[in-house]
Amino acid sequence: MKIAILLPYKENFSPEYPGAVSLFVNETSKISKYKKDIIVFGNTDYKKKYSLRYININLIKNPLLSQTREYVNKFSKIQKKYNISLFEVHNRPSYIFQLNKNIPNKIFSLFFHNDPLSMDGSKTIEERKKLLKICYKIIFNSNWSKKRFLEGMENKFVNSNKLVVFFQSAKKNNISILNKKKNWITFVGKLNKAKGYDVFAKAIKNILNKYPNWKAKIIGDEKREKIELKHINADILGFLPHNKVLEVFKKTSIAVACSRWEEPFGRTSLEASASGCAVIITEKGGLPETVTNAKILKDLNAKNLEQIIKRLIENKKLRNEYQKLSLKNFYLTHEYITNKIDNYRDDKLKFYKGFFTKRSRNHLRILHITNFNERLDGRLFFNTGRRINNGFIRLGHSVLGFSDRDIQKYYKSFGDLKGAKTLNDKLKKTCYNYKPDLIILGHADLISSDQISELRDDYPNTRFGQWFLDPLNKKGPDYDRNKKRILDKIDVVDASFLTTSPDALSFLKDKNSFFIPNPSDSSFETLDNYKKPCNVDVFFALSHGVHRGVLKSGKTDDRITFLNKLVSITPDIKFDIYGIKKIQPIWADHYFKTIQNAKMGLNLSRGDAIKYYSSDRITQIIGNGLVCLIDEKTKYNNFFNSNEMVFYKNVNDLSEKIIKISKDEKLRKKIAMNGKKKYMKYFNSDLVAQHIINKTLDIKVKKRNYWER
Repeated sequence: MKIAILLPYKENFSPEYPGAVSLFVNETSKISKYKKDIIVFGNTDYKKKYSLRYININLIKNPLLSQTREYVNKFSKIQKKYNISLFEVHNRPSYIFQLNKNIPNKIFSLFFHNDPLSMDGSKTIEERKKLLKICYKIIFNSNWSKKRFLEGMENKFVNSNKLVVFFQSAKKNNISILNKKKNWITFVGKLNKAKGYDVFAKAIKNILNKYPNWKAKIIGDEKREKIELKHINADILGFLPHNKVLEVFKKTSIAVACSRWEEPFGRTSLEASASGCAVIITEKGGLPETVTNAKILKDLNAKNLEQIIKRLIENKKLRNEYQKLSLKNFYLTHEYITNKIDNYRDDKLKFYKGFFTKRSRNHLRILHITNFNERLDGRLFFNTGRRINNGFIRLGHSVLGFSDRDIQKYYKSFGDLKGAKTLNDKLKKTCYNYKPDLIILGHADLISSDQISELRDDYPNTRFGQWFLDPLNKKGPDYDRNKKRILDKIDVVDASFLTTSPDALSFLKDKNSFFIPNPSDSSFETLDNYKKPCNVDVFFALSHGVHRGVLKSGKTDDRITFLNKLVSITPDIKFDIYGIKKIQPIWADHYFKTIQNAKMGLNLSRGDAIKYYSSDRITQIIGNGLVCLIDEKTKYNNFFNSNEMVFYKNVNDLSEKIIKISKDEKLRKKIAMNGKKKYMKYFNSDLVAQHIINKTLDIKVKKRNYWER
């Protein structure tokens, strides 16, 4: 996996005449932990190049063709020879659009070294929005540049994870450098009015006349603008190689960076500070961000600049203080900035490889979108969504519950009859503020797949998963509808989790889907029926929908037929059955008070049994110390033996086993105790929550869960 760095066309990647971009790329790349993976692409005429792995893109000049366009086109062809994972484009936003057409679906990052509003490809709001959509990251060399990029854009973009600031860097000198200081006042940069050289030239003449033991060192050139400065103590050195510039700074006492224009960052003041100079700057652009301690020229004119220089010359103590503070507080070292760049690469390349760093995956922000049933006043509090939520929290993660159906219900209006528009809009705002690492959806049918795709574009480091609990057997209830629900988002999430074994479902072939058991939870399953006598033999509760809460008149299903036959062929057994014969379903605390009197619980689902599928009643039965009675066609005997669960072949077989257990308290208590202990140990919400995280983030683990078979 390689990182391609594409320099601007005609950027000299050479120590002989390097541009600011080349200096930055060279200094940070040569100490990067990804150094061996980095390939720099450019177009440099100089024979001597920096020592990094470099590929020169040679072009045949053709006046009929755009050299810049040909440069990008040729790069697009050359890069195919390499396994490029990340493309870093420097200071040319227009390249991004061309690359996205030439090599679509790649990972692009854009580094801005200049004012975004002055560059082709980022001048308009629409261009900048398009860059945000295409790029994985957009990196600025100052907060000022970032603010310029955001000018005129909606507030939702301001907090985008895609926008980051990595300042430029310099080598920090040792404190001993202060002993080598000479009476030098240095100006480095283009010798033009934009850089304030005209102001410096005027002020420095008066300074050198008044203080003949001081000298001015001027480094730079300008072919288009001629500003005269002639003085016996003013050395105009012209262009110097970068290492020579740094040698001058080491001996400089006072450095001046008095730009008139809004300078995006300012390498002069940065390197002067790293060399222990007393630095004078203006407030233009990103200059104040380059130096922790500087004399700031509020109003740029020769008189004001002369006064500040004069004060620093005459007050040696003040000058020394600024020099010491420049070094002491300097932090923008090559190592510091390279580490930031490598961390951003880690996030993408490790994410790209399929895992988060160990540190980050132990402290995730998880947005859990499911129905928390707040509007039902606690009746459905003890549900699977809460169990999984508890697991995420107990694992130490920050978890924000987003109750989609409550929101949809509360925000319905004539303009939004289903509440879906408001729901999706609220989700976008929540992501903007919370910035989740992981978004997990549970039966969130009103969250559209298009909305998930949009969020994936906006938050490329966020992973998405969905869990689904409803039956998916062909002869079961709502098969076509449930199949459509699980498939609706399966191509826009990273992993799907079902309480049915995916290998039993042909439509999930080659999909990233996994089995999860209905999780038990130690804060929910608090009964230990196996420890005490109970006056009911078999408990079963049926409902016509958890949200309905009551029976639907005239409705029947195969479970009622099964139950009626079971009761008729099983004499002298005390059944406690809810949800049939006009006996209403029971919920919440009433449910737990009822099952605490039962020895056995029937885990019976609608339709034909299918591998591993069960409703969440399995946890309520086995987790509370009841003997779990379950159809052997569910294949739960892959996990439990006959001393932990009771498996039946048909209604007659079930009847015989119920009668046997009802007469043998020792056997009943042994099976119930063993079943609860195993289920609570291996099928609990902490393990299920961790499994959801691991698979969604593609984290490889050595030890598989007991139920991963």
